[in-house]
Amino acid sequence: MNVQNTKPAKGAAKQQTESILREVVSWVLTFVIALLVALLLKNYVIINADVPTGSMENTIMPGNRLIGSRLAYLKDPPKRGDVVIFRYPDNEEELYVKRVVGLPGETVTIEDGSIYINDSATPLAEPYLKENWFVATGPFRFEIPDDAYLMLGDNRNDSWDARYWENTYVTSDKILGKAVIIYWPFQDFGKLD
Repeated sequence: MNVQNTKPAKGAAKQQTESILREVVSWVLTFVIALLVALLLKNYVIINADVPTGSMENTIMPGNRLIGSRLAYLKDPPKRGDVVIFRYPDNEEELYVKRVVGLPGETVTIEDGSIYINDSATPLAEPYLKENWFVATGPFRFEIPDDAYLMLGDNRNDSWDARYWENTYVTSDKILGKAVIIYWPFQDFGKLD
C-alpha cells in the first residue's frame, strides 16, 4: 500500500508544479505584452510633457502635466494656434510646449505687442493671451523658412520663446505632437483648445 500511495503523490506533485509553472508563464507573458503596448503607445501614439513655468498661462498653468498626440500631424501639418510639444531648438534634449504663431514661408512682424502675418494691416487675433503684452513687444521681423514654424508662449510677458532663442525656428521634424489633454493636477483636467 505504501508504494501505491507514493506514485499518485509524485504524479500530483508534478501536476501541481506544471500548474504553477503555467501560471508564472501566464503572468510573465501578460507583463511583457503590457510593457510592449505601453512602449508602443509612448513612442508612436502619445507624448507626455510637463510645463514647469508660467510661459503658457492661462492656457496651461505651471506644474500642469499633459498628453500630446504623436499622430496629430500625420495627415495635416500644424495650424496657427495649435499648442505643440517639440524639441527646443537650442537644446534638443529639452521638450518645450508653445503655440504655433507663424507657418512655413510666412513673414511675421511684431510691433507694439501685435502680430502681423505677411504684412497684413490687421493684427492677428489672440484671445488666448494671458494679459496685455508689454515685454519684448517688438519690433521683430521673422522670415520663416520652409518646413519651419515660429513658436511663442501665451504669457508673452514671461515666456522664453522664439523672440529670444539662438535658433529661432522649429522644424517640422522636431515637433513631437499636438498637446491635447491636461491630466494633472486633476482640478485642471481638460482638453486643450
